[in-house]
Amino acid sequence: MDDRSPVSRPEGVSEATALRMDPTLGEMARVFGRIGVLSFGGPAGQIALMHRELVEDRDWLEEDRFLHALNFCMLLPGPEAMQLATYSGWLLRGVTGGLLAGLLFVLPGFVVIMALSAVYFHLGELPVVAGILFGLKAAVLAIVVEALLKVSKRALKTPLAWGLAVAAFVAIAFLKLPFPLIVLGAGLVGIAVSLGRGTGTDAVQHKPAEETRLTGPTLRTVLVWGAIWLAPLALLIALPGVPQAFATMAGFFSTAAVVTFGGAYAVLAYVGQQAVEVHGWLMPGDMLAGLGLAETTPGPLILVLVFVGFLGGAREAGLDPALGGLLGGTVALFFTFAPCFLWIFAGAPHIERLRSVKWLSAGLAAITAAVVGVIANLAVWFGLHVLFGTVREAVAGPLSLPVPELATLNPMALVIALAAGVALLRFRLNLFVVLGGATLAGVAAIYLG
Repeated sequence: MDDRSPVSRPEGVSEATALRMDPTLGEMARVFGRIGVLSFGGPAGQIALMHRELVEDRDWLEEDRFLHALNFCMLLPGPEAMQLATYSGWLLRGVTGGLLAGLLFVLPGFVVIMALSAVYFHLGELPVVAGILFGLKAAVLAIVVEALLKVSKRALKTPLAWGLAVAAFVAIAFLKLPFPLIVLGAGLVGIAVSLGRGTGTDAVQHKPAEETRLTGPTLRTVLVWGAIWLAPLALLIALPGVPQAFATMAGFFSTAAVVTFGGAYAVLAYVGQQAVEVHGWLMPGDMLAGLGLAETTPGPLILVLVFVGFLGGAREAGLDPALGGLLGGTVALFFTFAPCFLWIFAGAPHIERLRSVKWLSAGLAAITAAVVGVIANLAVWFGLHVLFGTVREAVAGPLSLPVPELATLNPMALVIALAAGVALLRFRLNLFVVLGGATLAGVAAIYLG
């Protein structure tokens, strides 16, 4: 049965465009399910995978519409790749499509990270588990580099874009400037350059003022999704008999969902400090292990918060560890991702109306270029911590430089990462084949010393 319907066309999408980008919900479920299962390698790899599936292979979305959606998602708190999937689904089939795409992007990784969290909690010291994690971390380094190259190729097409990417890398890697400040600065530079060239007034059409303010549908969306997010939070806090740990987690992960500009890495220090020193959910060293697990599972890297919730529930809820971990991980999932649907469903219609405003598009494109530099920094950070046992910070005036101790280089990690890179970039092998080979190599490395 064909479930296409003209009423599913999102506001701001022309009828001609809708005729081309009109997959059925069944087709969307298959494609976004595939994206959810294969979305390894963090946001860079996930965005590249979505671009290939939605723009290159199926022509469901135009290049400029996809990048416009990406630019908006980069401005939001929370996982930009998951929000981009939700936005893309909304473009294709409205709210139903957005829900389908967002959930399918998150749920496969949630199942995997929950299983890995349980393994880590109960069996983390076993050599075979350590070997699997070792091999996967090294392979993911290659995946991140491959994805960075793909994103750079799409986003860096002008000297200004290259300059912003380099400046953003220096700002976040060496000057330790906050991510929101970098994004704001890049956007202002893009807008200023556009206005200076006289292109800022070339918007082809503007909606009447009454259509761009906080309209009735937008207000209803905010109220409905605000209630979906906050009503369970109020219940966990108010209901007697609910372990205090779960109410605390609900509040903590809701806060994290609002302040996590820049994705999982940007919030890593905050979450780690709170989870270890304030709440006692994690032991020192757990956070980096959780990040490694999140790097090697499909879905957004911020699923590391599910790992935090699992360990917190298993250790602090006063329940059986298996039940406490399951409930803690579920609480983390819900209160981390429910706000994402609010941001997209309330904001996307207005962002689509502004797509033809040239100065705004220039500002958003500048943000995308800056984010390439941020992703490059993440790749360097992850690479240093995968390949070297010790990485220290050297301070020179305003600069803070990561300096690895060369004697702590792990040759086997380097070999696995290089082999994975050659397999992906030169021979274009299937991702699961590469990860499987890296896992076997990691186990062998642990047992052979």
